[in-house]
Parts: sequence; C-alpha cells; structure tokens
Amino acid sequence: MIDKINQLRAEIEAINASSLDEVEALRIKYLSKKGAITALMQDFRTVPAEQKRELGQKLNELKTVVTDRLAALREALENTDTVEDSLDLTRTAAPMPLGSRHPLSLVKDEIISIFSRLGFTIAEGPEIEDDWHVFSSLNFAEDHPARDMQDTFFIQRNPDVLLRTHTSSVQSRVMEHTQPPIRIICPGRVYRNEAISARAHCFFHQVEALYVDENVSFADLRQTLLYFAREMFGPETKIRLRPSYFPFTEPSAEMDISCNLCGGKGCGFCKHTGWVEILGCGMVDPNVLDACGIDSKKYTGFALGMGVERITNLKYQISDLRMFSENDKRFLEQFR
Repeated sequence: MIDKINQLRAEIEAINASSLDEVEALRIKYLSKKGAITALMQDFRTVPAEQKRELGQKLNELKTVVTDRLAALREALENTDTVEDSLDLTRTAAPMPLGSRHPLSLVKDEIISIFSRLGFTIAEGPEIEDDWHVFSSLNFAEDHPARDMQDTFFIQRNPDVLLRTHTSSVQSRVMEHTQPPIRIICPGRVYRNEAISARAHCFFHQVEALYVDENVSFADLRQTLLYFAREMFGPETKIRLRPSYFPFTEPSAEMDISCNLCGGKGCGFCKHTGWVEILGCGMVDPNVLDACGIDSKKYTGFALGMGVERITNLKYQISDLRMFSENDKRFLEQFR
C-alpha cells in the first residue's frame, strides 16, 4: 500500500490543467467518493494495526498534497481568466469619444455657485407632492387656475397628490421645520401639463431662492438680483423690475436683463426691445409666513425663481427647448 501511496503522490505532483473544468475533473478523480484517495482510505481499514499509524500519516500527507496542488492550479487559471475577461474583443479599435456635462447641468451648477457665494445653501424636496406644500401653504386660492387639470399632473386622479409644478414646495417644507434666518436655494425638476413645443415642455428645471430674516427689504432683493445677473451674464449687464403678480409674494415683480446679444440695442432675440425676461421675484407674502409657522410681524423675506432652460437659452442661444431632452450627441458634444 505504501507503494500505491508513493506512486499516486508522484502522479499528483506532476498534474497540470489548462482550464477550470480540467481542475474540477482532477478533483473528482482524486477526492470524490469514487476517487483514488477515497479508495485508498477504504483499503486502509484492512491494514494490520501496527501499520495504521505510518500509513495514516502518509494518507493525510497525500490528501494535503492533492488539495494544495488543485488550489494552486485553480488560482493560476482564475487570474488568467480575469485578465482575459477584462479584454472586450468586441470593442472598436478607434478611441472612444469622451462625454460632456449636459448644458442644463452646467448652468444649474453655475447658478448654485453664484448664490452660494451669497451664503445660500441647497435645499431639496420630493417631486411627488401634496396640495398643501404646492398650493395651499403658498397662498393659492381654491379656484386658482394652476389647480386645474390643464396645468397640473395629478396622481391617479387624486386632487391631493400631484407632481410639483414649482420648487416653491421645497421652500414651504423648509419654513415649516426651520425658524429664521433662512437662506436657501432650491434646484429641481418640475412638471406642468403643457403641449411640447420649441418654447414649452411638460417638464423643465427651476432654481428658486428664499431669504427670510428680520428687516429683509426689497432693496436686498434688488441687490441680490443685480449681483446674480452680472455674475451670470457679464459685468455690463443691466436689470429692470416690472410689477407682476404671484400668489406667494407681495409686492411681486418680473426681472429683465439687457439683451446679451445686442447689448440692449435691440435685435430679433429680444424682439427689438433690448430686454429679455429671466425670472420672477417678490417679497414673501405674510400669509405664506404665517401658514408655515413663521411670525410675519417679526420676519420678512424675499423669494425668486427662474427656469434653468431659460437661462441656458440666453447663455448659449439655444432656440428649441426639446433639444435638452432628446440626447442628441451632435448637440451635447458642443458643450465639452
């Protein structure tokens, strides 16, 4: 039996394999229930008692040798397979073109950077909202047109669950849980039930800002807007504020900037007025502050909101909103 053990050990030390399947076949050959070593273990039962100690030790050594040899073969082949698997033979030999940031992401990040220099921090909220945060807390009347199905996407015909129509809902959520001073900027996607065209889409992106503290005035709002316009469009940019109406601000205004194409002289882009509208703003209505648990007799604030697509159109002279969501490489490659 000792001769069989020595012969089998020499055979095992010389084995080799070119695939993991061959390694598995060798394991079955030597270590399975019908393998060579198992057969020797069965023969071991018949050896005289005085030889059991010596033969038992040699059998254990043989089992260790075959286990280590198979493990070494498997490890070597797995490392080789890893290298081979990392080679994609279907990949083109030409260099792969690098991608670029989406123009909306570029502009959104620039807007956030400008307001962060003024001390504004980012606040985010859910895109699926309830009526209170989107409308009621923001001083929308029960019969306001924005509540109509033509403007708002309601979820499963439930009038209390909807896709947010503006990121002002984030502002109301923050005011509910935070006492002034509040200075936040709210970027995000919003949804409105509109026909898709070159000038409108059923979803778009907004960035809104909110500042609430003691003694916040319209002059603070105007200076913030002037700083933003000049940082975004250049130091020669001029602004003007026109009276407007929003349910959640009073007084309210829309802001125009001097056309960055013609320098305010008048062109087709600005309809020969020299001015282009970019955002809405105003002082936070006291009813909104009270609804959100903030003392309107002690605190005042301003809010402003802009469409990221609108700012991107002005910055890069893009005339069709649909290009932002079509993922056309020819369009996106221009923003490397």
